[in-house]
Amino acid sequence: MFTPNDLVVYPAQGVGKIESIDSQTIGGIACDFYIVRIQANNVTLMVPVNNAAHVGLRTLTTMEEAERILEELRSSTGKVVHTGQNWNRRFREYSERLKSPELAVVTEVLRELLLIGRTKELSFGERRLQEQAMGLVTGELAEVLKVEEDSLRDELLELYAPPPPPEENQN
Repeated sequence: MFTPNDLVVYPAQGVGKIESIDSQTIGGIACDFYIVRIQANNVTLMVPVNNAAHVGLRTLTTMEEAERILEELRSSTGKVVHTGQNWNRRFREYSERLKSPELAVVTEVLRELLLIGRTKELSFGERRLQEQAMGLVTGELAEVLKVEEDSLRDELLELYAPPPPPEENQN
């Protein structure tokens, strides 16, 4: 059970704050709702208290897990991603994985898209997914690690930037 002012994560939306717990009668049945304001876009969600765990509403990841995830992102820039399937299938798979309540699953989508982007131009849809994954991952990591989200995003984009083209010998 969450209380007002708790920071939580709502899958595919990111970090939010429980503003209140409201009771409403719907179809003659009294229901309690968490009123959650998502920090990234200021959207307000009503999440039924009884359904919160089912939809993946959770507390922020631990400091240890956040540090592990960031370190893994920092050290995985040389990995190779197999992109055998077409971008359409990959897009659907990544879209589903971004709905995961687990930060590690969302981070894997971000890493794969960053790695793919090192070697080829991402499609418009893949770029949108990368931006969404980046916002979800950096938003939560920044909150847990108490760092600026923009600097974290810039660091990751720099780490995963495509390698410079080889210089040609000029004699």
